[in-house]
Amino acid sequence: MARENRSWGAERIHGQLKNINITVSTESIRLLLRKHGIFPKPDRESQGTWKEFIARHKDVLWATDFFTTEVLTLTGLKTVYVLFFIHLETRRVVISGMTEYPNAEWMQQQARNLTGFDGDLSQAKYLIHDRDSKYSKDFAQIMQSAGIETIKLPPRSPNLNAYAERFVRSIKDECLSKFIPIGEKFLRHIIKEYIEHYHHERNHQGDDIGDELLFSEINPVVKKNAEIQTSSRLGGLLNFYHREAA
Repeated sequence: MARENRSWGAERIHGQLKNINITVSTESIRLLLRKHGIFPKPDRESQGTWKEFIARHKDVLWATDFFTTEVLTLTGLKTVYVLFFIHLETRRVVISGMTEYPNAEWMQQQARNLTGFDGDLSQAKYLIHDRDSKYSKDFAQIMQSAGIETIKLPPRSPNLNAYAERFVRSIKDECLSKFIPIGEKFLRHIIKEYIEHYHHERNHQGDDIGDELLFSEINPVVKKNAEIQTSSRLGGLLNFYHREAA
């Protein structure tokens, strides 16, 4: 009810629930709204919906998340955590780093690397992430000192971080699920090749993209009757078809 009727406060919702024979106190409604990250009525009216917030701030809004993969080492399989950031307007992905132990010190160093003078997040204003404890207060403080407001999402709400979730599905389904990397060096190579493919050779779907390449390097002028050429990565796992430029 609160999401569908942004002008409604706890008391109004209490009345509507009473109409359908649901008995719950006004204070319980307030607690439930806060638990699910729904602001009190005045804030909700001024901030609008999450979709509206995304649309208004897309150019300065980034999201972050982890994905994990197994790496074969001399001592057996190890789980590696890969931290990435995605710009919501362009969908450009930055692989910040990878480690077996994403502890607080490592996370703080990633934040410093990204927010420096020429860091990838130097123009960002907002950063959204889930409630993983790896995103600590110290991590948020470094972001804040660079002028970036971190937005912690409500529990169990992956749909609110849809851009990051979609990227994780893509890289796992299209690439990582096909390999058991031998060592971290090979894993870095696999991810680097996929990111190049993702940015320049993979058609993306979405209302704001329309089945286009994110960053096209195709020369619009091609030779007359030019043959179709194939560019392959990772032994033919990732392919891109184009015509020879004039």
